Amino acid sequence: MTPVTGEDGPLDQLIINRLEDDKAQDIVTIDLRGKSSMADTMIVASGRSHRHVGAIADHLLRALKDAGMGRARVEGLPHCDWVLIDAGDVIVHLFRPEVRAFYNIEKIWSVEAAHRAGSAG
Repeated sequence: MTPVTGEDGPLDQLIINRLEDDKAQDIVTIDLRGKSSMADTMIVASGRSHRHVGAIADHLLRALKDAGMGRARVEGLPHCDWVLIDAGDVIVHLFRPEVRAFYNIEKIWSVEAAHRAGSAG
């Protein structure tokens, strides 16, 4: 695994490891400290299809629950175009590639040199 940032906490690492295990693509972390009070980190990743995005989300929710962080809130799971998981200090956005390109969330947060983990695919 390629380290994402030098300051990743255990929650960040749990999420990134799970995303990599599930072959999520183009994993990007955005440090929100000092930019937003909603979370410390935003993680954005893509799945290849509706089914892949749904499976990644399901596995991530199970991993969070198994780690004692089962209170994560989730939106968008029925359609699996864009699934948002709010794990407290970390917010995860899972997209199908076309939807991710349309919303371009990294640009919204002005992430030109985003920290990227190794992407599978």
